Amino acid sequence: MKIKNIILAILLYSSLVSCKKTIFEDNYTDPSRVSETSVEKQFSGFILSNREYTLPSYWNYFVVLRTSINRYNQATGWENVENNYVPGSSGIESRWGAYYNFLAQYRELEKTYNKLSPEAQKDYRIFMIAATTYLYDHSQSVVDLHGDIPWSKAAMLSINGGDYTKTYAEYDNASAIYTKMLDDLAKFSEELRTISLNPAISAGFRTQDLINRGNVQHWQKYVNSLRIRILTRVSGTTGFGTRADTELNVILSNPASFPIISSNADNVTFKIHALGTLIDQNSFQSGLEDWNGNIAGKKIIDHMLDNADPRLTYLFQPGDNAVGQYRGLDPLLNQSAQAELIRGNTLSVYNRSTLSRNQFFPGVIMNSAQVHFMASEYFLRKSQDAKAKEHYETGIRESIGYYQFLRSLSNDNSAGAPVVPTTASINAYIAKPQVSWSAAISMDAKMKLIAEQKWLHFNVVQPTENWAELRRTDAVSLTFLQDNSNQQRLPPVRWIYPGGEATYNAENYAKVRANDVLNNKIFWDLK
Repeated sequence: MKIKNIILAILLYSSLVSCKKTIFEDNYTDPSRVSETSVEKQFSGFILSNREYTLPSYWNYFVVLRTSINRYNQATGWENVENNYVPGSSGIESRWGAYYNFLAQYRELEKTYNKLSPEAQKDYRIFMIAATTYLYDHSQSVVDLHGDIPWSKAAMLSINGGDYTKTYAEYDNASAIYTKMLDDLAKFSEELRTISLNPAISAGFRTQDLINRGNVQHWQKYVNSLRIRILTRVSGTTGFGTRADTELNVILSNPASFPIISSNADNVTFKIHALGTLIDQNSFQSGLEDWNGNIAGKKIIDHMLDNADPRLTYLFQPGDNAVGQYRGLDPLLNQSAQAELIRGNTLSVYNRSTLSRNQFFPGVIMNSAQVHFMASEYFLRKSQDAKAKEHYETGIRESIGYYQFLRSLSNDNSAGAPVVPTTASINAYIAKPQVSWSAAISMDAKMKLIAEQKWLHFNVVQPTENWAELRRTDAVSLTFLQDNSNQQRLPPVRWIYPGGEATYNAENYAKVRANDVLNNKIFWDLK
């Protein structure tokens, strides 16, 4: 099945089942009329289908993130306007639709795989492990945005033979989705320890795997690191707390059996190998820079300046009229004062050469720094202070190295050369009072250190992960100007469902309607 035919067949998933009967009929492709496909082709098509929410794309950054998550994280500065904290319906609709298109592609892969003989399924097992891992990574993000979502029975139109009456999907409980993902990933981890690929399958996997290029050990590290992320998210809940402690201990105490992403050499990314092949060359530039979407927030700039952060000149650049001075936009100023500052071009912006005009900027999936920060939190909770400190400081060093690496990929030098950190400057940063891990400070203070370093590391590069961790830990002090023109006066704690769900998936939506409010916390958000 050609990729374009798959996409035509599943256009209806732009809002899950939120389409009229005629749209289902117009866009459903009869399986008997499409050309023969294969597991390999379906696998690569599945990965490609989600590229605009992995690679930095215009639509995601400009429409989805600019007016929502990047504000809630204070990773960027913005003008305080009416409806300041209400996520835009177009952003919600497009993000939702993209995910269900992605899930529908996975169903096509499942269908193709399930038609194989038992012997062939064993041979192609690596494709299903890798695809499901990647699906679960993005599924967690969508659950963390909305809470309960249609999932186990969603995107089944093709599997249901085009019968749309069977395809309206019920909402799965968010914690049940987490349980299923954790159960499966634990099994994948065990399978990958002993899996053996025959040469022909291995060659095909290397060709079609756009993420880890067929490296099974890297998939093993990805699986275990994703387990750490999911377990960390639910570690404070009653239902998952014991499980999280047990499984995190198993993973982190036995690296030979459970390897994780521990250095930047292990980072999982969707790489750009040639310009214009996967996404428009200027997509990140327009998405982040248009309409002042790249202005730095005051708190992030102040933290970096106050502590001589070695990442500062890699992540930010002074405004065009700032005479080399770094300055972030204060979210507590009124709109007129903010607008004047923006017009004056004295505010810092995200470094164009490292980020938005870096045409080889990869799709960031999972990296070493975030894994070390999660490990630090676990050991802190278990009163293993020395290990917690070790992972915390390693996370900082890995983060600095990571942004150096990203800049090294760039074919743009418009921002000028960054200040290359030395061992001495990095050590001096780690010793700063706002950064230093000292035995004298409290557990809460150490948790705040970890949370702040995650926030600095994620910034606009990993925005949805940033927002999830800010809500979960509530350890980074962000102050917002209340929007008294709207009932939503401060940033929300979740996204609502797209409007099409109430219209076209009405029966199932009715069961979750009462919880569909911006201030209804996701189940792991206990702060």
